[in-house]
Amino acid sequence: MNIIYYIVFFFWYLLSLLPLPVLYVFSDLLYFPLYYCVRYRRRIVRKNLTESFPELSKEKVIRIEKQYYHFFCDYIIETIKLFSISKKQLKKRMTFGGVEEIVRKMKAEEKNFCFVYLGHYCNWEWIASLPYWAPDDILCGQIYHPLYNKAFDKLFLRLRNQFGGECIPMKETLRRIIELKRAKQKTIIGFISDQTPKWNSIHHWTEFFHRETPVFIGTERIGKQVDALIYYADVKRIKRGYYHCEFKQLTDDAKSVPDYGLTDRYTKKLEQMITAVPQYWLWSHNRWKRTKEEFERRKQEENK
Repeated sequence: MNIIYYIVFFFWYLLSLLPLPVLYVFSDLLYFPLYYCVRYRRRIVRKNLTESFPELSKEKVIRIEKQYYHFFCDYIIETIKLFSISKKQLKKRMTFGGVEEIVRKMKAEEKNFCFVYLGHYCNWEWIASLPYWAPDDILCGQIYHPLYNKAFDKLFLRLRNQFGGECIPMKETLRRIIELKRAKQKTIIGFISDQTPKWNSIHHWTEFFHRETPVFIGTERIGKQVDALIYYADVKRIKRGYYHCEFKQLTDDAKSVPDYGLTDRYTKKLEQMITAVPQYWLWSHNRWKRTKEEFERRKQEENK
């Protein structure tokens, strides 16, 4: 594992030293073999787009599909650039709005936590630079799912931790949040909430792009327990290599919202954001591989 880690790190770091305009040339060159030759997950992307936008013609779907692969290539080289990008350059290219409001509300309302719903939209790796925009007394963290490949897991942890935040493994989320609560540490935590739960972690289904979709409910469940502020990240790509993330509050009182209400609200906000500019979402993720019919069949077998 260590050998693979150092080999990949060495070559990615050298590549990251190139200016972004040069790296975007590599991105343009990568698009053709990825889309036409390797055909990376094209079946899944086409299926996801077609079923999400049934009102669109095949030509329009293919146009979005190609735009997605162009963006995905940009995402790859932008992530590699993180190995050597300066704080000044990243703050210029990844900007945030609403941070001051969050900090003010946390202090005024004596809240220790702000939970932020995130999606795999635009460059989610660059959003890990939030600590550059937060006061020193605010800890910024993100919940992550460890990668199966240990070498690449170590690489991505290095990239995400370099900004001063903390990566919290998904299985350790509650334990770590309780520790932070006891320490009275004011913390902003990002929850990537558009992944697919495992069968035994499915507790709620919501409508997302015309389909019953399983969703994680940990953000709202834990958020209510620790009386957290609840926000979502509204992300836009301003132009190539430039993004803006605006934090918007979902509710003034999380505890007053019925169970699953916050999760449903965020899912609707995410769908609206994706629909506006669809090519920037991670369409190659097999988001709908678990169906409600299969879920109910499994539950019936368990109850026999």
